[in-house]
Amino acid sequence: MNNAETVLITGASGFLGSHLARACLKDGYLVVAYKRQNTDLWRLADVADRIQWFDTEELDVPFKKNKINHVVHTATSYGRKNEKASDLVSTNLLFPLKLYELALNFHVDTFFNTDTVLYKYLNYYALSKNQFSQWLRQLVGTTKVINIQLEHFYGPGDDNSKFVSHIIDQCINNVSEIKLTLGEQKRDFIYIDDAVDAYLCLLKNNKQLQESYNEVSLGSGEAITIKCLVNLIAKITRSKAKLLYGSLVYRENEVMESVADIRTLKRLGWSPRFCLADGVKACVENRG
Repeated sequence: MNNAETVLITGASGFLGSHLARACLKDGYLVVAYKRQNTDLWRLADVADRIQWFDTEELDVPFKKNKINHVVHTATSYGRKNEKASDLVSTNLLFPLKLYELALNFHVDTFFNTDTVLYKYLNYYALSKNQFSQWLRQLVGTTKVINIQLEHFYGPGDDNSKFVSHIIDQCINNVSEIKLTLGEQKRDFIYIDDAVDAYLCLLKNNKQLQESYNEVSLGSGEAITIKCLVNLIAKITRSKAKLLYGSLVYRENEVMESVADIRTLKRLGWSPRFCLADGVKACVENRG
């Protein structure tokens, strides 16, 4: 890439962020990232020295030392480790809010926010993510916002607290039984490589999105019931685990169908390459 642009990535040591960082480096972008002290960079072990790292305690430093063209915000707290509500607000709302203010002050071109498709009152995570996207709508200025409403992404090496990884792990280990809801809710699952390709497509073609605040839906564009997904995983892994559908109740405020409208991304030249079966097989074959 001539006149390489600089991308600041939050959450670069995480599952999505590390794949994005690696892909941006491969495409010729200069990558800048934050990390806390003692952060394990195992996902980026072979390329970590090509990334310019900064302490999260000094948010403005990377902006002062670089001409940041784009911020890609992927850092998040799901609240799965008994975090307090105030901890989720700090990570999912206050931190990116300060980041967007810096982006405005330092005349960053584009701010990419990784949003959730979950109903805002489902849990503290969903509420805090929704509130940040609302703040972006209010604050949006010279730094264009592309709010990416990301469906359920998965892939090899993802955290076992995630649903797809958890079910694969349970099936491979042939646990005696897996307790599940009836599994009627429909979800859109997108393989990590497809998700990353979509982010890169948006990075390269962001000027085609001309509004100050843009919402882009990202998923496979197809929904499948949870029951069909689990049955598929059980079949691919040849699991002997007993699938106890209906042994768990649905969560309060559960959304029964969620699917991405990918027309915007398709207009920009992106389309998913991995079907769900191939994605699950890749996860099973490359299980860490």
